[in-house]
Amino acid sequence: MTETAERQSVAGARRQAERRARSGDIRDILEQEIVTGERGAGERLDEQAVAKRFGVSRTPVREAINQLASAGLVEQIPNRGAFVRETGLADLVEMFEVMAELEAMAGRLAARRIDAAGRARLEGALAACEAAAARNAPDDYYYENERFHDAIYGACGNGFLAGEARRLHQRLKAFRRLQLRVPQRMHQSLAEHRRIVAAINAGDGERAEAELKVHIMVQGERFADLVASLKPRG
Repeated sequence: MTETAERQSVAGARRQAERRARSGDIRDILEQEIVTGERGAGERLDEQAVAKRFGVSRTPVREAINQLASAGLVEQIPNRGAFVRETGLADLVEMFEVMAELEAMAGRLAARRIDAAGRARLEGALAACEAAAARNAPDDYYYENERFHDAIYGACGNGFLAGEARRLHQRLKAFRRLQLRVPQRMHQSLAEHRRIVAAINAGDGERAEAELKVHIMVQGERFADLVASLKPRG
């Protein structure tokens, strides 16, 4: 590769990274507006209006909307556009119930099957969660939390289970993010992470399974907090 071609390749990679960052930022903001009710069910997401709002081209906006559609928050209708989908509380509870079972199974298998590389990845993810919590940065914690759970999926040794867990995690990530903004929830989550890692490192599959169920299930006060966070803003 010539020096000119190399510079062009580096510049192209930088532009792609910047576009991904912009689309990620736009997705996060639109995601927040959808799950908190600022954008109601059936509302159309106008690409041109969103692009004008953020001062970007329509390309990162289209990427952000595609990501929201993959998460089930938006429905894309050919020749009509993208529209906010409605998610009922009953649907949410059912999805969290299934998520808890998938995560619990992944944790139980990871306790039996995790190898040195998987253990290092899991402990590294825990350390990153601890650092985000120490900074009191719930959005940073949200992304590190995602990596933490992905490390468990990767360590379970069951590709099908990992794939299903990742898909449902993607579907619920907006609501899990909301939960982290409830006072003290981030630090509670971190304490649960520590217990999960301790159980997996000890090879205690039953304890890892139980800890992950408690970590994921939305019930009691946690359910009330989630309902409150979903109320449309004034």
